[in-house]
Amino acid sequence: MPSYKTGTVTEILSARRGLQRVEVDGEPSYVLTQLVGEVAVGDKVVVNTTAVELGLGTGGWHFVHWNLARGSVATESGGHVIKLRYTSLQADTGVAEERDDAPPTLEGTPVVALALHSQLACAAAAIKAYDERLRVVYVMTDAAALPLALSDLVADLVYEGVVDATVTAGHAFGGDLEAVNVRSGLAVAKHSLRADVILAGMGPGSVGTGTVLGYSGIEVGGIIDATNDLGGRAVAALRVSDADPRPRHQFVSDHSIVALTTATHSPVFVAVPSGTEGLPDLGPHAFVADVDEPDAVTFLHRRGITPTTMGRTPGDDPRAFEFAAAAGAYAAALVDR
Repeated sequence: MPSYKTGTVTEILSARRGLQRVEVDGEPSYVLTQLVGEVAVGDKVVVNTTAVELGLGTGGWHFVHWNLARGSVATESGGHVIKLRYTSLQADTGVAEERDDAPPTLEGTPVVALALHSQLACAAAAIKAYDERLRVVYVMTDAAALPLALSDLVADLVYEGVVDATVTAGHAFGGDLEAVNVRSGLAVAKHSLRADVILAGMGPGSVGTGTVLGYSGIEVGGIIDATNDLGGRAVAALRVSDADPRPRHQFVSDHSIVALTTATHSPVFVAVPSGTEGLPDLGPHAFVADVDEPDAVTFLHRRGITPTTMGRTPGDDPRAFEFAAAAGAYAAALVDR
């Protein structure tokens, strides 16, 4: 069961669209302003403390659930479709499909299926390094964090022009456009946001249970199949690590292997840095392509962005970032000109 407590906002640490970082009685807390509105110093609030008490990956932050200083709150409506449906935080975000009927085709557009949110940075940077004119759109699924505003990475990439626009699909919310599901989200990215390349995958905070099927990244298979069904070109970004101490995540993660061998039922390009050896069996639908990937990390550093994955930097675990860059570079090369 969730845990809550009341407290007083003692400091506003920072604010941007959709998110305030505050302290409640000195404890760091997030405020998702699209759901509960903004808070001010001195406001009495209710915070959800569940994740912190369980030691989960919210960075030791609570979430403000309600502002007791307000008798009511009404945030901006985006339409009639509700996300977080049938919960106390349901929000009428609306969706792009209410206004436009995007054609159910990707017309050959490359889609990179991301296994981790952290892969977004190098995949996007590699596309822009290949050709800065290419328009990159990120479709965030609801397999992990639901509020896009929570991602500092997305905020930085959008600010620096490495990602041009965003779509939040399913119950994820807060993108430039909202979509009902991943398939319609891909179509919206293509036709409403004019994507040349689409990067699709979860937000921060993936779930893993140590079981064969119980993890967020298995959605990679569904993204690949949706891409092919809509006439796109699917590219998989392999989850790779040489620094993760867990055996199932060393070199090519078991999460990628299972997603490609069990949950994928249509063709997918698997881009790997040139000279890669010893790849495991990735299933009958995978076509491995060697790529001379650009230096995506340097591209990001020049824009003040330092990518990390699981708290590790490119110096700690270089191949984790190189494989993501390879996927982005290969997708960029697939764009029809």
